[in-house]
Amino acid sequence: MKKENLISFMRQVSQGLEDSGKLGTAHVYKSTLNVVVAFLRKDCLPFRAVTPGWLKCFENSLRGRGCSWNTVSTYMRTLRAVINRAVDQQKAPYVPRLFSAVYTGTRADRRRALDDGDMKKMFARPAPANATAAMRRAQECFILMFLLRGLPFVDLAYLRKSDLQGDVITYRRRKTGRPLSVTLTPEAMSLLEKNKSRDAASPYLFPILHSGEGTKEAYREYQLALRNFNHQLELLGQLLGLEGKLSSYTARHTWATTAYYCEIHPGIISEAMGHSSITVTETYLKPFRNRKIDEANKQILDFVKRSVGWIIAS
Repeated sequence: MKKENLISFMRQVSQGLEDSGKLGTAHVYKSTLNVVVAFLRKDCLPFRAVTPGWLKCFENSLRGRGCSWNTVSTYMRTLRAVINRAVDQQKAPYVPRLFSAVYTGTRADRRRALDDGDMKKMFARPAPANATAAMRRAQECFILMFLLRGLPFVDLAYLRKSDLQGDVITYRRRKTGRPLSVTLTPEAMSLLEKNKSRDAASPYLFPILHSGEGTKEAYREYQLALRNFNHQLELLGQLLGLEGKLSSYTARHTWATTAYYCEIHPGIISEAMGHSSITVTETYLKPFRNRKIDEANKQILDFVKRSVGWIIAS
């Protein structure tokens, strides 16, 4: 078997993804490659050198740099995908349980949804008088994403005028490819009309992208727009006095948890959001289940008090 270099092979895979138009995935692969090279401090790593011990050291280095567990998992899962591809192509040896000692899961240990108080600040009143026009646009866009069942910003950016027929938007999720259809409420339609593209020559529904779909230019425009959107949301959140950091993900997580509190089955939430599986939805909801369980326990205790009296002495 020819001794291959993980670094050069990963570059080939990244370039292949980019050439096939999978720019988002290519970006993740290149980011992973960059942190591996930074950790190695050299440009060569034979596949045989990737051992459980090496991976553990790499994980410890990432944590030492302040990476979250979810970021660590992203890098590790990307490395695993590259190595699996190399094994399939007989360019790397198969090592059983190679990644068993490092984290490749998804943690929901950080609140990413608005609570009742923050939702009131964000939804029930306009932005403060000292908010900039960019902050107000970000607020309207955030609310629209929530009204469209937690629509991700990437899907909003790539929506086409042809996707809107009457009061129904039909599109495919960029991440999973799943087809979705959303009926707009009057509130959503009002925000859409206010913020839609006025350029008759543009195929896009909103004035976020200008280059052709699938091009590197369009992907760069999307990344720049996302960074600016998140920056404006962060400034708006500080202005409103929100407890948590506001970002594009917050609208999606808030819709999911609100649906959960409304007793909507996770399976329906999963379908509504276009998740690849209900497991993804459960990850969204995990931080809020204990609160639901505590609420259920309180209801049971209240029922006992009303029905049979409280028999435990204070």
